[in-house]
Amino acid sequence: MATYEFTVTVKTQYLPEQSAPEQGRHVFSYTIRVVNTGTAGAQLIARHWVITDANNKIEEVRGLGAVGHQPLLQPGEQFEYTSGTVLATPQGSMRGEYFCVAEDGHRFEAPIPEFVLSLPRTLH
Repeated sequence: MATYEFTVTVKTQYLPEQSAPEQGRHVFSYTIRVVNTGTAGAQLIARHWVITDANNKIEEVRGLGAVGHQPLLQPGEQFEYTSGTVLATPQGSMRGEYFCVAEDGHRFEAPIPEFVLSLPRTLH
């Protein structure tokens, strides 16, 4: 029996050179790695993001693929990409899911665990 599973990991980075804190503009990049940890080949079709800033302002983003790609991943294969977001506050979080379709037509969701976007801690 086939199993349908993508495992998602995230690394984040604050981009000070693109940010303007005095104007409420905090830019973050995030690198996502999607690994097919199931036993069936499957394609990432669409995404859904929930982006929350420190004021609890929520923005939802839906769209096809990820950065213009709809990768077909066989078991053990991975897809990695980097994207970004702009927050009005120096902290926030993102979470969501990818909508996927296996080669046998089975549909499933791959959760994107919540991750924190935050300015790096500085020591004085």
